[in-house]
Amino acid sequence: MLGLASLRFTAFRSHASASTCGGNTSLADGGRLSFLVPEVDQVDTVPPENMHKWRMVIAYDGTKFKGWQYQPSPPTIQCFLENALIRITKLDRKKLCLVGAGRTDTGVHAWGQVAHFTTPFAYDCLHSIHSAINGLLPPEIRVREISAARPEFHARSSTKSKIYHYKIYNEAIMDPFHNCYAYHSAYKLNPHAMRQAAKHFVGIHDFTSFANAAHNDRERSPIKKITRFDVTEMVVDAQTNYVFGCSLTA
Repeated sequence: MLGLASLRFTAFRSHASASTCGGNTSLADGGRLSFLVPEVDQVDTVPPENMHKWRMVIAYDGTKFKGWQYQPSPPTIQCFLENALIRITKLDRKKLCLVGAGRTDTGVHAWGQVAHFTTPFAYDCLHSIHSAINGLLPPEIRVREISAARPEFHARSSTKSKIYHYKIYNEAIMDPFHNCYAYHSAYKLNPHAMRQAAKHFVGIHDFTSFANAAHNDRERSPIKKITRFDVTEMVVDAQTNYVFGCSLTA
């Protein structure tokens, strides 16, 4: 099922100077980056005290990407972002320490994916680097915000909650314009039964049976708290074709 994820975070604010100012960085090639081939391991090291940390809010259409997590081929969201940052900052990926708030799977979209990276130097103006990053990214990926962050901020561990949106197109024939953004169910769904079932997910549960043992994430607990699970009906056109929206907050 395709999903659209957004995230909420603790309100760490930086006292560092990072004002928005005028100016542009023109990019002659204007396009996609050819892939560099750094190490394949996930970079998540603790930056030294003299490093500056930067927080980004990212939106992307994940249709043609293999999710967030770094891998050089086929391409991922993290890979494109790292290559853009490497080209702009002239730093390698170990110094950048780009970390996302969470992983999204192949074909999953995001509106508020938060990530952070580090540099050994400060930026007095973030407008130019913001424009440069978006100028080097494919059109399906955009950095919506970039700001300075306090040293203790961490895109993953500072997360307060995550919101997942799932859409189900509930008609006999799938609308091709919804194909990349909704799951197709030709079988007529019962919204009342779905809402009753959703109540069973709310609360604290052990999701061990849903975990991918191959990742061997030993430090992560399968015990999760779901605070809200809403099922709504949306009419998408004059012919009363229905899309069910399932929003889950964890």
